[in-house]
Amino acid sequence: MGAFNLETCARPNILALEPYRCARDDYKDDGTNILLDANENAYGPSLHKPSSNSNDGPIVDFLGLHRYPDPYQTDLKQLLCNLRNTKKHTTKTLTPDHLFVGVGSDEAIDALLRAFCRPGKDRILVCPPTYGMYSVSAAINDVGLLKIPLLPAPNFQLDLPAILSALSAPDADTIKLLYLCTPGNPTGSSLSKSDFAQILAHPTWNGVVVLDEAYIDFAPEGSSLAEWVTEFPNLVVMQTLSKAFGMAGIRLGAAFTSPPIARLLNAMKAPYNIPSPTSALAQYAVDPKRGLPVMQENRAKIVAQRERLIQELGSGRIQGVGRLRGGKDSNFLLYEILNREGKPDNVTALAVYERLAENKGVVVRFRGKEHGCTGCLRITVGTEEEVTRFLEALERTLKEVRGGIQPDADEERKEEEASAVVG
Repeated sequence: MGAFNLETCARPNILALEPYRCARDDYKDDGTNILLDANENAYGPSLHKPSSNSNDGPIVDFLGLHRYPDPYQTDLKQLLCNLRNTKKHTTKTLTPDHLFVGVGSDEAIDALLRAFCRPGKDRILVCPPTYGMYSVSAAINDVGLLKIPLLPAPNFQLDLPAILSALSAPDADTIKLLYLCTPGNPTGSSLSKSDFAQILAHPTWNGVVVLDEAYIDFAPEGSSLAEWVTEFPNLVVMQTLSKAFGMAGIRLGAAFTSPPIARLLNAMKAPYNIPSPTSALAQYAVDPKRGLPVMQENRAKIVAQRERLIQELGSGRIQGVGRLRGGKDSNFLLYEILNREGKPDNVTALAVYERLAENKGVVVRFRGKEHGCTGCLRITVGTEEEVTRFLEALERTLKEVRGGIQPDADEERKEEEASAVVG
């Protein structure tokens, strides 16, 4: 036996990490469950089957898989630029030089940390409740974390005075990145463009503002600030094909930014980080003559079901549903679950979450341990049939839980486990 000891050999910050968990770790899908937990597009990918007389041809050239993929992705980048060149926020034009494409947005999140933050010295600033991978990536890279929570009222907006104060503090030079999710996860609220402008115009802070627009296509048209990177040298706008485009399985994300930052990120990436099939499917999905109309049609269906959920859950018909806690700009909604006294309550919400999955085959997400989200469930908007089944299951489950059936004795342990789920 040699002298190897994992506990002393591995980096302490890595030893402290917990593996990624999702709600489906607890409730395996047998093909009958309704999965309203991960903010996927229930209507499917932005693809269609070519008709017999179509000239589309195959989406993926499988015969070309013996060659390495294109390392530059210029055609895909141009299509993404075309999608976001709206002239609503600037007269300048995005080009492929403004883009980094990676394996989901997570590759860009990690690459930015490695590009700008010195391990053990620098920090990032996040505003909870927010996407959990910012903190996870910071921990992996041994980067510190400064949290300035969102203001729960009226609708989860930035605490701008606190952020500007932190960026003006004597140790502000160690804050290299500010990660902001808009529309937020799990809040569903779009953050204020004027707040971003004030942060970007900070007279002394030397850092990068990162806007995560994963859900931007569910917000009002023209909400994306991607083209704003042509105006601000320290702005990064991340997007993904996983949500509105329904392409979560191909893991394709994009980061719009200034050409100098884009060059840094592209210099850091693996030589062939985007597989050829991924690139081909992504190009099809964002092509205005092919996949884009499919996305727009599916998005309209999701928005219609989102409005239906808001109407049904806000009507008071289902006893035990409280306030819509966040905004309406995403493909999910954050609702309070009330106990028998009419108050938002984590024990009640967790019991509803578990019973929906275990007894009704409907998986949502418990978010009650996050800042400002006491008693909240995050509900992904599904298809018309899925929403119908969810509403029926929720009404029955609330009657059961609020009717006096007590949660398990180990409820607190389950609540802690549920709160550790990222995303």
